[in-house]
Amino acid sequence: MLSGRLRTFFVKLHLYIGLVFGVLFILMGLTGTAISWRDEIDKWLNPDLLQAVSATRIPVGAATVESVTAKLMADPHFGKPNLLMLPTDEHDVFVAYYPIKGPEAGPGRFRQVMIDPITLAVKGERLWGVPGLSRQALMPTVFHLHRYLLSGDTGKTITGVTGMMLFISVLLGVVLWWPKFKWRSLKQSVRITHGGSWSRFIYTSHRAGGIFVAPILATIAFSGWYLNLPKWVTPIIASVATLSPQIKPVSDPAPEGTHAITPAQAMTAAQKQFPDAAVTRISLPRKPGDAYEVRLRQEGEVRADTGATRLWLDAYTGRPLAVRDPRNAASGDTIINWLFPLHTGEAFGSWGRAFITVFGLVPLAFAVTGVLIWWKRRSGHRRHLERERLRRA
Repeated sequence: MLSGRLRTFFVKLHLYIGLVFGVLFILMGLTGTAISWRDEIDKWLNPDLLQAVSATRIPVGAATVESVTAKLMADPHFGKPNLLMLPTDEHDVFVAYYPIKGPEAGPGRFRQVMIDPITLAVKGERLWGVPGLSRQALMPTVFHLHRYLLSGDTGKTITGVTGMMLFISVLLGVVLWWPKFKWRSLKQSVRITHGGSWSRFIYTSHRAGGIFVAPILATIAFSGWYLNLPKWVTPIIASVATLSPQIKPVSDPAPEGTHAITPAQAMTAAQKQFPDAAVTRISLPRKPGDAYEVRLRQEGEVRADTGATRLWLDAYTGRPLAVRDPRNAASGDTIINWLFPLHTGEAFGSWGRAFITVFGLVPLAFAVTGVLIWWKRRSGHRRHLERERLRRA
């Protein structure tokens, strides 16, 4: 059990982190409850944009990818996309991503074009990440508020620091909670009591409740810290586990008179490497030297929506350049592969996402109880000083 000046210092540090970052903790929690079901809510709000006319055969074949990309590239209003997301559900559409030009451009902002996989009709388009309250803009806005605070890279850095401070606050809370190694002390430390005093009820709720949610809250905070500021967190992971070197695969120079392979050919090449996996997205080369990056989902992956298998292919020959296989990953890579699905609850399916939805209210609960505890102590300290002043007078 911590005591003395060090405990006093930790109490104040825990308090001031909560007071300074409390509003952001609450905001991250509440927006997180919504984006746990971002895709489902988005489809419900925008069926005309995000749902296919009829059921799609899943997985989608290379021939359909060829037809979709050919249609886009033949139309000067669209052209070559940066990224093509494939349908992963029977009523999904293709989503092509293009950079936004002009004053609305910014980190995480794209122009999305939706194509029906059956009719090949363009269902519509929208600017992903440009704030708004329309049906089309609502969920992208909530997501950008959660990750970017609607402020681009500056907001993303603040969000990452917020995750770091929440992680530190949780660790401080565990240290401050730690009781003496006696059964009675341990029993008292996990009990919520009233005893005729609301202040006691609030304090014991904050203390006992905190230790039960600490592992989950620390995981969400740490993963949020990593997802926004990976360069800060990667050295921490590398200090305890093995990480694969981060390299950017480069395509060979284009042979004379040749053209880059098509997205459909890249998809076919990827399926040869992973015949039992489903291709979920294809990133197209943007400039000379760039490679195709194909995302796949293998059976049993913890990231069950788009998968975490990545394959880089030469843009002209389709030759494999590099691969990241989560089922055959180094220990540090495995930790990183788990962070996003743990953050969203996806690692445990619909039940996990439902849990994260409810858990998003936890920062609000601890912010309220923490402020009440601080206010009670502050008022008590003021009364004590007033009594001392009157006694000396």
